[in-house]
Amino acid sequence: MNAKDTARERFAQVEHELRDLSRWMYDNPEIAHEEYATSAKLAEYLAAQGFEVEYPAYGLDTAFAARVGNSGPEVVICCEIDALPEVGHACGHNVIAAAAIGAGVAVAPVVDDLGIRVTVLGTPAEEAYGGKVDLINAGAFSDAAAAMMVHPANEDVVDKNFLAVKQFDVEFHGKESHAAFKPQVGINALDAAVQAYVNISTLRQAIYPTDKIHGVITHGGDVPNVIPAFAAMSWYVRAFTKERLDELYAKVLAAFEGAAVATGCSFEVKPRGHAYTDMVIDPVLADVYAANSEALGRLMHRGSEYDPAATGSTDMANVSYEVPTVHPMLDIKAAPAVNHQKEFAAHTLTPSGEAAITDGALAMAMTIIDLAEGDRWDDLGAAIG
Repeated sequence: MNAKDTARERFAQVEHELRDLSRWMYDNPEIAHEEYATSAKLAEYLAAQGFEVEYPAYGLDTAFAARVGNSGPEVVICCEIDALPEVGHACGHNVIAAAAIGAGVAVAPVVDDLGIRVTVLGTPAEEAYGGKVDLINAGAFSDAAAAMMVHPANEDVVDKNFLAVKQFDVEFHGKESHAAFKPQVGINALDAAVQAYVNISTLRQAIYPTDKIHGVITHGGDVPNVIPAFAAMSWYVRAFTKERLDELYAKVLAAFEGAAVATGCSFEVKPRGHAYTDMVIDPVLADVYAANSEALGRLMHRGSEYDPAATGSTDMANVSYEVPTVHPMLDIKAAPAVNHQKEFAAHTLTPSGEAAITDGALAMAMTIIDLAEGDRWDDLGAAIG
């Protein structure tokens, strides 16, 4: 029996268990850096499958590293585990986690024959804060020859673009006063927030289609007859490259500064987590994954066939600047529902959602096998120099 047949056979033995794990995660969503039950359950499962498990790992309470293999190049399979507030696993991290574990379990019986090491890496806080950046800084990818994961979506794309992003909060500080009796001695922080929002709305007329700026007012005051001395906002700024992000971010800061000057307020900008870079997909990994996916019956399209502005952001992009990376998107046929809607979360439990677990896991396992059997390691990395 060849390595791919062995991987298929091993995956078939755990396929229903992986679907159960996905359903358990759906029923028990935990948000960024609070994935205690999830990480413990997945780490325990991997240990039962014969992996050497480090948990917690790399200084993060909800990260884990499940390793198999004794020597050779290391492939890291990223296992995202956090959910979103209110809408649960509406980005399909339950599918991502099940597929990552499935790929690791499938390839585990052949790693020694292939002369490789595989790590299933539990990565918390992708939806906020950027847990993979913390893992990069802690050395989780320092010895990796390649990194990979799959992500549920409404299309099958092997090399989709992702935008660089900065997430931050803004606070305006003014001075309270009676809104009727002495408004002239107050400094209205809510006015500053509203003016900042208008400034950015005006800026949107002069930015690229791949630039994205979106925000909300999270605090605007307490009662109408007191001039608000404090207002707060939360913002995301995205761009096609990390260099363009720096340019756009400077313009956004100028919008806040202008609002502060106009109203007499002071303001503070407080970063939320890490900035995410744009994604750099390794072309060899993309080609090998696409070929294996097609062999399984799932034809992968190329990112160039899609609108580059219709995308989001991920901390896997930061990994792609450190290690040759592939991040395929797998169609779970949820349309018209889209990511970050409850309806999308529900589709992860349908036959199409479960098919993404199977196809993603096996395509990743077979990609790892092809890299090892073809000794393709030196072919990787062209995209990042």
